Parts: sequence; structure tokens; C-alpha cells
Amino acid sequence: MTENHLTKLAVAIGISLATTTAIASPQQPMSSRSFAMAGTGVAVAHPASAGLSNPAMLAADQHNWSDDFGLILPSVNARFADEEETIDQIDDIQDTIDDFQELNRASESDEARRIAGDLRRQLNEFDEDTVRVDAGLTIAAAIPTDEYSIGFFTTGNLRTTVRGELDDQDDALLRELETADELTLATADLDRDLQSRGSILASAVIEVGVSLARSMELSDGNSLQIGFSPKYVQLRTFQYTERVSGFDDDDFDSSESETTKSGLNFDLGMAYTFGDDNEWTTGAVVKNVIPMDLESAASRPELGEEKRKLKLHPMVTAGIAHRGDFHVLTAELDLTEKEAFGYEDDTQWLALGAEFDVLRYAQLRAGVRQNLASNDDNEGIEEETQFTAGIGLSPFGARLDIGALFSDADLGAAIELGVAF
Repeated sequence: MTENHLTKLAVAIGISLATTTAIASPQQPMSSRSFAMAGTGVAVAHPASAGLSNPAMLAADQHNWSDDFGLILPSVNARFADEEETIDQIDDIQDTIDDFQELNRASESDEARRIAGDLRRQLNEFDEDTVRVDAGLTIAAAIPTDEYSIGFFTTGNLRTTVRGELDDQDDALLRELETADELTLATADLDRDLQSRGSILASAVIEVGVSLARSMELSDGNSLQIGFSPKYVQLRTFQYTERVSGFDDDDFDSSESETTKSGLNFDLGMAYTFGDDNEWTTGAVVKNVIPMDLESAASRPELGEEKRKLKLHPMVTAGIAHRGDFHVLTAELDLTEKEAFGYEDDTQWLALGAEFDVLRYAQLRAGVRQNLASNDDNEGIEEETQFTAGIGLSPFGARLDIGALFSDADLGAAIELGVAF
């Protein structure tokens, strides 16, 4: 290996991102407005984003200037978490292996022993370190009317994780090389002997659907909205494992590392608007009513790969919101827990979001959410408390929404273009 030679792991990461970013992942899709408001939307979604959060909101009263037509073209968001700078560690490990292999170990035995010690330390620090990338893409449109409302959406979200795994035999081998004689050092071949590895695990989901909703005026002056979103869903997993010492030696075959599954599914939602001025809204949604499962390929069991199951099971979320002329305040709770697919936390979010309107043409947004399912037993990066913020600009019906997310582990951003009138 040389510094100018692409490592097999780097190639694998690039291929996994290139082949699945347009398809997406099991993370819930959301608009940039929702992203900036801690992922909320069940009781506050605008018509164009109703298919992402709660189809019933397609028929709910909004600000007068956004009730008739909405378009998202497109909405993009991304998050990145790397607690231990995993990718940099991979580069450093490969450089250290190169240094050892290229050294004249017969005449520079002390330097060879030092490098072996450095490599053992690096591999121990690399063990179970994880980097995670999330990406999402949405295109949607909505045509609300007084009787029935209709919307269209296509969404995709991707989650890719890269994780280091130390082989105990490598630790023993390098410990021996730290005190080995010249002959042992000269005949050592780390490219051949090291078994520690890097693993890539990615999951993706694409959805293409239609939302239908109706609002019904009740005898007490309040209103009830119901919504239904039939959709086509494709699941995809990608699993790839390679030894740190063999990243350049084996051919990469994506077909052996991927699995896919497609089917029909649907979401159900409702919203209830009440109060003297209909300023309160409660909402609930059941997403992915039909359970769908997909197992990963695990094509390299000799390197420790195990089959993992991507689960797209029913998710129930409830929310409440208060809306005024210049503000929206909302609280939201997942009533079901989402099981982790790979090196990550289970999730069950409790979220608070706020939006403040400035003369219709600008909006300031903020939010916070807490993962009630986070625990220390997860295999990867923990997701606990996340903070969000953002702005919206909407001159003459055109919209630009920008959001940001940060936590102890994550940094994220979202941007969206659209129209609403």
C-alpha cells in the first residue's frame, strides 16, 4: 500500500454512498422546517410536507397564505457523527502499516519494535469506534381544497455507518513484535497477518406516495381531519467488511453486499382542531402500517459479518400545537420505539418545537428533542439530546428554509426550496 493508493475501505464507502444516497434510509423523512423544529410535524405540518409527517394535515387550516398550493423542490438534509474521528484513524493505521512494511527491519529493529507498539495502540483505539452519515431527499406537492385535498411525495433517507473491529490475535501479534528479535521482525508481514477490520453497514428506504385528506366541520365548531397515504416502498441494505491489511487486495463486488425488497404500504393520520379561534391542534399518525423486514447480506461470515434485520414496522406518533398569528408552538411524542438496525441507538423521541413569524415573510425556528430509548448498551454512537434551529424566508409565495442540528455527537443541516400560496 502507498499513500497515493486508494484503500479498499475508502472505495467501499464511496460506492455505498453513491449507490444509495438517492434511495435513502429508515430514518423518518422530514422537511427542512420540521428539521429546524426538532423533527416535529404531526400537528403543525404545512400541506406540502403533510405526506412526510401526517397526511391529515394536508386538509388542516394553515396561515391563509399557505392553504391553497404547496411545492417542495427539493428538500435536502444531512447529519454527521464521528465521536472518535474514525476515518482519520483508518488513514493513520494504514500509514503505520506502510511504515512497518517498507522499513529495513533487519538493520532498524528498534524502529520496527516502536512502530509495532504504535500500531497496537492505534488498533486498540480504533476498536468499536464508529462514524455515521445520514442523508435525506424529498420532493413533494400539495393541492388542498375545501372538500378533498391531495398531495404527492417521494422521499429517500440513507444511514451509513463505518466501524472498527480489533482482532485479539492482532493485539497478541503486535505485542510480540514489540520485543521480537531481528529475524522475527524481518519475516513479519502485516499485510498478510493482521485480521482487524473495518465494517460498513448502510440502510436505505425510498418512498413514493399519494396523500388524500378531508376536513369535516363538527357541530361544536371544531374540525376533524383524516388522511391516508398509500405508497410504494423500497428497502435496501449494504454490508461490507474488509481487513485493514487487505483493503487493496480483493475485488469489490457490490452485488454480494446488497439486499433489496419492495412493497406497498400506507400511513394513516388524523388531526383535531379546537379552541375559540381554532388555535389548538392535536394530531396522531401511524406510519408504515404494514410491517416490512429485510435481512442484510452478511456475505463474509469469515470476517465476523452477521445478518442484521432492517425493520420498517408501524410507528405511532402524537402531537399537540398552539397556533397564533405570529407563532406556532408544538410538542410531540413517539408512542412506539424504533429498533436500531446497526451500530446505533434505538430511538423514541420526545420533541418540542417553535416557530415565530415576522410579517409573514420570515420565520425563526428552534427545537429540542430527547431520545427516551437511548441506553449505554447500544453498539455505536448514542443519540440523546439534540438541539435544532433554523430560518424561513417566504417572499411572495417563494420559500427558502434552512435548518441546523447539533448535539454531543451530531452535526446536521437542511435546506429546502419551494412555493406556498
